[in-house]
Amino acid sequence: MDVMMYRPLQEGKAFAKNGYLADLTKNVSSDSGWDWKDYQEGPVKATTVDGKVVGVPIITEREVLYYRKDLLQAAGLQVPKTMDELEAAAKAIKASSPGTAGFVARTGKSTAVTQFSSFLYSFGGDFMDSSGKASVNTDAAKKAYAYYGGLIRNYGPANVSTDMSWPEAMAIFTQGGAAFYTEADSLYKNATDPAKSKVADKVGFAALPAGPAGSKPYNIPSWALGVNQNSSNQENAWKFIQWATSKERTLEAQKAGVPGPRTSVWSNPDGTSTYPKDLADAIATSAKNGVGHDRPEVVTVGKAREIVGAPIVASITGADPAAAANDAQTAFQTFLDSEKK
Repeated sequence: MDVMMYRPLQEGKAFAKNGYLADLTKNVSSDSGWDWKDYQEGPVKATTVDGKVVGVPIITEREVLYYRKDLLQAAGLQVPKTMDELEAAAKAIKASSPGTAGFVARTGKSTAVTQFSSFLYSFGGDFMDSSGKASVNTDAAKKAYAYYGGLIRNYGPANVSTDMSWPEAMAIFTQGGAAFYTEADSLYKNATDPAKSKVADKVGFAALPAGPAGSKPYNIPSWALGVNQNSSNQENAWKFIQWATSKERTLEAQKAGVPGPRTSVWSNPDGTSTYPKDLADAIATSAKNGVGHDRPEVVTVGKAREIVGAPIVASITGADPAAAANDAQTAFQTFLDSEKK
């Protein structure tokens, strides 16, 4: 195997640590026509490990707000631009539209972490601080856990499951069960395709509402291409990646509905011609403000997600999110220390 397709934020650290990925730092900077500088900052950060470029992003995603235009219009509400406005609108719609939740999102301990991350950043927090220490019990993190869980507990679907990933949450939204839904932009066709969605013609999109620290959704590469460190054909492997990730190929893929990492393609009207205009606008905003990770940047990502996701479930179920965050802080720091051994 010469070229591999991998998930930078799920396996990237582990692959780099184990020597699976070749160093592409010189390759990406050697061809000005191919133009590494054209790549968005968040995805570049996610495919760079210990200062070395080990992958080229091919598919990106950001968290955006999905909403029901008809419900907002009926309630006389504007599209929320802040977290406070989102909560107020969710409360108003749930009160005025029996049987319709004000808000829905992922709820699973592990699966919700990526979507919760944007709330965490927008409240001014992160999973780790600049020194690599756990930071899930800061005031900002505790407020983010309380807010996210509170939205679902107070304004979400009745008897909501605490094990929902995107298919379950998306189904509630597309079957008309909720007014607001925060999710990856890459999944938008599930909401706008009449064959999949009962509300296809009623869906709007907006940038993630701003928290105390602003609107800071994740902007990440869900997939990237890398060269096998043990390949005897690395030169041709890189030539293939250059071809597959060129501006022309990226534009073709994006027109087919695959969101890419190149700034020039998003700036090209052809690059957004197949996207709803409000979604394209939300993506443009999110790419500028976005954070380059949507989960803890560690080697054993699955275990880390279980730890930092526990306060999400605690908050949804009405337990004390601050106490859960303190417990998660202790467990997460122990986990981080163990990874260094």
